[in-house]
Amino acid sequence: MRCKAFQGLVPNPDHVDGVATVPYDVVNTEEARALAQGRPHDLLHVDRAEIDLPADTDPYSAIVYETARAKFQELQAEGILQREEKPCLYVYEQVMGEHRQTGIALACHIDDYGDNKIRKHEKTRQVKEDDRTRLVDSLSAHTGPIFLTYKDRSAIDAKVAEIQEGAPVYDIVDERNVQHRVWRVTDGEAILKEFAEVPLSYVADGHHRSASAWRVGSERRAKNAAHTGDETYNWFLGVLFPASQLKVLGYHRVVKDLQGMDPAGFLAKLKGVATVESDGKKDPQRPGETCVYLGGQWHTITWPEKETDSPIEKLDVSTLQQLVLEPMLGIADVRTDSRIDFVGGIRGTGELEKRVDSGDWAVAFSMFPVTVDQLMKIADADEIMPPKSTWFEPKLRSGLFVYTIDD
Repeated sequence: MRCKAFQGLVPNPDHVDGVATVPYDVVNTEEARALAQGRPHDLLHVDRAEIDLPADTDPYSAIVYETARAKFQELQAEGILQREEKPCLYVYEQVMGEHRQTGIALACHIDDYGDNKIRKHEKTRQVKEDDRTRLVDSLSAHTGPIFLTYKDRSAIDAKVAEIQEGAPVYDIVDERNVQHRVWRVTDGEAILKEFAEVPLSYVADGHHRSASAWRVGSERRAKNAAHTGDETYNWFLGVLFPASQLKVLGYHRVVKDLQGMDPAGFLAKLKGVATVESDGKKDPQRPGETCVYLGGQWHTITWPEKETDSPIEKLDVSTLQQLVLEPMLGIADVRTDSRIDFVGGIRGTGELEKRVDSGDWAVAFSMFPVTVDQLMKIADADEIMPPKSTWFEPKLRSGLFVYTIDD
């Protein structure tokens, strides 16, 4: 991989807790507005600038990107975001309960993305990709890091452990009680040498951000008749984590109605395609199991085994789509059908019960997590996962480091 240190923007240590924030895409406008309330330096004022405009503002209108740019410049002018004295790498550790993962924040090259050395497993939605492209281009900066993973290398692990023997420059705990610690690395040549030997990495989270990074770099390259390859637009902000450390949660589904069936009728149909036990279990225990909630009760579905070499066909979300969502519930395209919604695993099965019990949703499906190995096999096969298949937790904090484009 082509990686390098970068001389970016970082929060003034006195303000890091007030700047660092959730990724822009895990909250809607109302949630972003609530999180940023009383936090004038929160990076959501840049990443989701519509929160500071009238409620009826189109989030993709020109005024949103103008407001974002003005706020970004203000944070720099006030010294809230400060320029590093020299190019750096960063060791970034996250601790959530018993889980711990540690990555390296650095600049990645857009050609690795374009050449599929940074591999993808999801399609992007055009409107979302266009939005991030406009934001990055307006700011001339990547404010949110892209969450990447790679197959473990013990030499990198050893160098990271040495760095962590020193004191971190940032040590904060977020609203979900996740600890984020950052170490600045001003001499990272040994780490960069190791990453030069990493043949591939994979987008774990941030497909829209990575696609927009490639687009901005490519568009600026095309406009520059004097392009040399040394320009800052050729790079973007990533955090690379070893695959063995990652935690993937299930990405659950809720559906509005049962296509005219009552709960008993729907369960009878399920029993025609799978084994169903009314055991009250809320979380599937292994691949091939899905838990379903309707009528105030939990049931466990055990899917029939598939004889297939396709890594996509082996996913439980694929089986659910093929055997239940489309033929029984009439949901052919989960990307566009308003009768289905998705609930990230961090919200827990309590959120599924809440939605169904409210009467606004008829049935919920609790999914077993896709593994990182499955993700890699799908990306290596140049295939695309079904939408909303993986939920990585903890999420990377935006604002701990910002990569800026100078040309």
